[in-house]
Amino acid sequence: MNPLQSPRMPAFPPPPPAPPGTPAAAQAAPSFKAILLEGIDQVNAMQHSADAAVQQLVTGEEIDPAMVLTTIQKADMSFRLMTQIRNKLVQAYQEVKEMRI
Repeated sequence: MNPLQSPRMPAFPPPPPAPPGTPAAAQAAPSFKAILLEGIDQVNAMQHSADAAVQQLVTGEEIDPAMVLTTIQKADMSFRLMTQIRNKLVQAYQEVKEMRI
């Protein structure tokens, strides 16, 4: 085992090399903004999925109540995580804003 690697942390393989001729800009990792917007879109999709499942249950359609509950809990958990991320970002912004230059 590598002495710098934690025994509990799995080793991540290096990213695959880019195909030859690919410009450097295309090889760059996605921006923070893109990752954040993708996460927000995923949370929004989970919320819509939970709403649709509840609507199906209320209207008497054939749907498993356990699946509805699981869908609601997943949407709730993802929304809470998104809220915590937002809170941390606001806190970091406030700290940077209050720094003396």
